[in-house]
Amino acid sequence: MRSDKPLAPGLHIVATPIGNLGDITLRAIETLAKADLIAAEDTRVAAKLLRHLGLETPVVPYHDHNAQTMRPHLIERLQGGATIALVSDAGTPLVSDPGLKLVQAALDAGIPVTAAPGPCAAIAALTLAGLPTDRFCFCGFLPPKSAARQTALADLAAIPATLLFYEGPSRLAAMLGDAAQVLGKREAAVARELTKLHEEVVRGDLADLAARYAMLEPPRGELVVLIGPPTAQPAASAQDVDALLTAALQTHRTKDAATLVAAQTGLPRASLYERALALKP
Repeated sequence: MRSDKPLAPGLHIVATPIGNLGDITLRAIETLAKADLIAAEDTRVAAKLLRHLGLETPVVPYHDHNAQTMRPHLIERLQGGATIALVSDAGTPLVSDPGLKLVQAALDAGIPVTAAPGPCAAIAALTLAGLPTDRFCFCGFLPPKSAARQTALADLAAIPATLLFYEGPSRLAAMLGDAAQVLGKREAAVARELTKLHEEVVRGDLADLAARYAMLEPPRGELVVLIGPPTAQPAASAQDVDALLTAALQTHRTKDAATLVAAQTGLPRASLYERALALKP
């Protein structure tokens, strides 16, 4: 139930449904109802939600393409005592969605910032995946190109936690293939369409998942990829290390090849870099 208490002036970060409109919290509804203005990543998505809730709060666009010009206007409104709700297309703003610079600008201006927490695809997927939840690392989107993606994965390889990524359908198979190559045998899961009618979580090791999605059409819907933490690996022989370095040097710079093989073997990157220099033709 909504209270009669007015909404405190300031910037309110509001989590919106990631699937079913019924997933929105009562606090989020109250915030959207009482705000002077809603800043939305996509005003069409926000309008659909407001129609469902029977609300008529004014909405303005705030996204990556207009943020630089819109942000000063929003800060000016906030400095004048307005209450503004920030929403993304789905889930929690700032989690791979616009909003960070607006929050920073508000804090720099001494404007109160509060959150009406709620749905988040990464956390929802973590609870369903069956992977360790005591430690996890949200990594956002990986680079779209394979070499840069492998380097980024290598930098994450030693983190003793479940890794969470957002990924687009067209890049899923390639991303899983690179992850299997860089991170080795790890348990993983792919979650899509969370909280919707066709919600699906597919579990398996990275190699199996990569092979599965390589044979299928790109899946529909938004995706979360979860990869379990590293396990102890047997020591690699000198011949194995040279073979890995030689293969990596075919598509990577020396530094990146050393980083990649360090992730695969657990060996120090500095010594692998020296060895890679010696192996270069």
